[in-house]
Amino acid sequence: MSNELAQIAARMVAPGKGLLAADESSGTIEKRFKNVGVECTEESRREYREMLFTAPDLEKYISGVILFDETIRQTASDGTPIPELLAAKGIIPGIKVDKGLVDLPFFPSERFTQGLDGLGGRLDEYHRLGARFAKWRAVIAIGEGIPTSQCLRANAEALARYAGLCQVHGLVPIVEPEVLMDGAHDIETCRRATEATLHEVFDALGRYRIGFKHMILKPNMVLSGTDCPRQASPDEVADMTLTSLRRTVPVAVPGIAFLSGGQSDTAATANLNAINAKAQAMKTPWTLTFSFSRALQASPMALWRGRAENETAARQSLIQRARLNGAAAQGKYDPGMEQAA
Repeated sequence: MSNELAQIAARMVAPGKGLLAADESSGTIEKRFKNVGVECTEESRREYREMLFTAPDLEKYISGVILFDETIRQTASDGTPIPELLAAKGIIPGIKVDKGLVDLPFFPSERFTQGLDGLGGRLDEYHRLGARFAKWRAVIAIGEGIPTSQCLRANAEALARYAGLCQVHGLVPIVEPEVLMDGAHDIETCRRATEATLHEVFDALGRYRIGFKHMILKPNMVLSGTDCPRQASPDEVADMTLTSLRRTVPVAVPGIAFLSGGQSDTAATANLNAINAKAQAMKTPWTLTFSFSRALQASPMALWRGRAENETAARQSLIQRARLNGAAAQGKYDPGMEQAA
């Protein structure tokens, strides 16, 4: 089992490839559909996601797709189960398994991820449905007096317990501790919060005997807060992000797939490229790639708008952005490629 998990983890972070996060809850995707004038139904969600997954050459740049519970149970228009559709293209199906956020009692503005109850049985079912990796997201906010050590500890413990259950039940865990961009904090404040978060997470993973070779880390990039008057450059983002990772992440972890966290598609690509360019010079031990949602889907969704005649343009937009992110994952992206695309 351990060899199989190591092989899956290595495939997930293959050079020049990343992950497509298509695991939005029904409520989240409803908000995004509303912005582009699409009615949110089970069928429209299936049509949209099938449109993404059937984009020609997607497998050249996307190694795996994170699915929502509804999607992993759906079939494509030709009757093929969605996980089989992906696997036939050489793309690994994955599944979001957390049950969302709740307030952390007695800790205002801090939240905790739920979903551990019954997780082992759900993981067995998802494995039967075709999933080979899973994802659990913890959320850390920056603000006055936060994050607190108790919030960091509670979320780290949950991530570790989730990761252990995944490895026991045959799935590679994506461990996602996201320090949010929301706020007016500067990049140095984000760096401190990110390092504190990752220290706590890897301490818990070690105590729970998680196999580092059999997991993927999905952290935030270290960024200025969205309301900070001075936004850090890609070079600064790269320096701060790599500093945090080098201080906290064991060398045994095979790959780090960054979330986009609300960045625009072009900003996320530019920052990923800067991180990889500096990482290559430093000879960092991990593959550094992407696991983006909005930064891959924003343009395709805006073009699609629920109309069959727009599917070709929407697919082309997805492939263009995936290709640019694949280049950035190797430090080979140039802003001029945007105009060419």
